[in-house]
Amino acid sequence: MRRIVFHIDVNSAYLSWTAVEQLKNGAETDIRTIPAIIGGNQESRHGVVLAKSLPAKKFGIRTGEPVANALRKCRNLHMEPPNHALYHEYSSRLMEFLRSCTPDIEQVSVDECYMDFTGIAGRFASPVAGALEIKNEICRKFGFTVNIGISTNKLLAKMASDFEKPDKVHTLFPEEIKVKMWPMPVWELYMAGHSSVETLQKLEIRTIGDLAQADPEILELHLKSHGRKLWEFANGIDNSEVITEKVEAKGIGNSTTLSKDVTTEEEARKVLLGLAESVGARLREAEQKAGMLSVEIKYYNFETASHQRQLAKPTNSDTDIYHAAAELFRELWTKVPIRLLGIRSSKLVKQDEPEQLTIFDLPVEQNREKAGTDRGARQKKLDKALDEIKRKYGKDAVRRGRFLEPGEKDSADIGNR
Repeated sequence: MRRIVFHIDVNSAYLSWTAVEQLKNGAETDIRTIPAIIGGNQESRHGVVLAKSLPAKKFGIRTGEPVANALRKCRNLHMEPPNHALYHEYSSRLMEFLRSCTPDIEQVSVDECYMDFTGIAGRFASPVAGALEIKNEICRKFGFTVNIGISTNKLLAKMASDFEKPDKVHTLFPEEIKVKMWPMPVWELYMAGHSSVETLQKLEIRTIGDLAQADPEILELHLKSHGRKLWEFANGIDNSEVITEKVEAKGIGNSTTLSKDVTTEEEARKVLLGLAESVGARLREAEQKAGMLSVEIKYYNFETASHQRQLAKPTNSDTDIYHAAAELFRELWTKVPIRLLGIRSSKLVKQDEPEQLTIFDLPVEQNREKAGTDRGARQKKLDKALDEIKRKYGKDAVRRGRFLEPGEKDSADIGNR
């Protein structure tokens, strides 16, 4: 199954959240139904428009323009001052709900996020059906609407969510690019700023399709590396990951909601293998090693359990993380069907920090010491090489067949997660 990414964007967030709160407190008018804006002060006529209603948009009022201009366009314009504490509260509620659907959420602003839908796609008839269910539940639960864009990467999902608004679901899969995206004016392409657009228009590039079919080397001559990036975006190329957790000193982890409940240890070990690779890669990217590892299980009935262990020595090796996680899982699992699995590392240290050997690390024979050192060095080189390939070509460019020691029976395709 191919990767599926959602971009979820609240429609006119500040104004919508203000309207919902006012209605909860007994307001008779929904400011979303009248010419209204968030921003500035009506008496001083200072500030800029932070959000606008659809009726305000019909007067030509634009987000980001001075409030004084907006008032000249619509004399009866209703204004509300910004309330960032309220926006933070509603944003937190929305993200909490979305993470109850899947933990694979990357919040990029107070009112938008990416969701890696791949892991839960099997629970819905189609990605569109899943998006509609999520969108409608947000409206029912919170009283405001969102747009959801669907594609195979973050760029195309974001472009799709910006199609017709509000309260819509749109797809922009690679096979739809030529029809849905290429006819659009080039300034509508993500990351195509005013200065870049001016340069592109001088090159007679006026649509996204023109840009996609241009010579990338000529674009680089005029726009440096940004020209190449715009060419990639015009062709729908984007290998960036949905980053579900920020790297923090206290720990690095990853979890996944499963497309169907896991009922065997073999299935669970395949999932743990993929999670171990993800956590190991993030640790290496942060130049950290973990001294503690924990495994989390959420069962089909939403009961949760976790188990942690101090590691013999800090590590950021995928293999070490996998074996430790597999042991923790075996100790923890009660044979009940599993809906979510997670691995979290903690007690982080810098990866170049000297290691203190214990008596158990002392070699019995000199050749055994050399063999162990060589094996560790080879593993580090392998991890580094794989990290470089995946950074350049995407996480699915290389899939390891097994992380296990020779002779062990079970192996797993990291892509199955």
